[in-house]
Amino acid sequence: MYDNILVPTDGSPASDAAIDHAVDLAERYDARVHALYVVDGAAYSTLEAGAQVVVEALEKEGEEATDRVAEAAADAGVEAVSTVTTGTAYRSISDYVEENDIDLIVMGTHGRQGLDRYLLGSVTERVVRTADVPVMTVRQADED
Repeated sequence: MYDNILVPTDGSPASDAAIDHAVDLAERYDARVHALYVVDGAAYSTLEAGAQVVVEALEKEGEEATDRVAEAAADAGVEAVSTVTTGTAYRSISDYVEENDIDLIVMGTHGRQGLDRYLLGSVTERVVRTADVPVMTVRQADED
């Protein structure tokens, strides 16, 4: 049913919550897990001197986040591919899905509602609305 499962990550606890689900499904279906981190360099283009430093720090953070996915996959005996790229998150995810024959996207969500969701937007929501493949959303566990 699934050969390639994508886990877009931003390194947050919400995206980390999706890792176990993606790896479990990959193990069950003998699928490959793809970890993707998108650096939105345009968001920092207005910084004059420090933009490159910020982008480099985000790329390092992306490598650490995708490494967590790859380690979880390796622990389960699942093949993993890690990618750090630049662009707009939801568009880059969509492009990656198309270019890598992805069958399923597993994404974390913060579970924001109301004004917070409206003001902050949601990469997960945009992917759910625009993806051509199934999207499983995994809500971040409450810390209460």
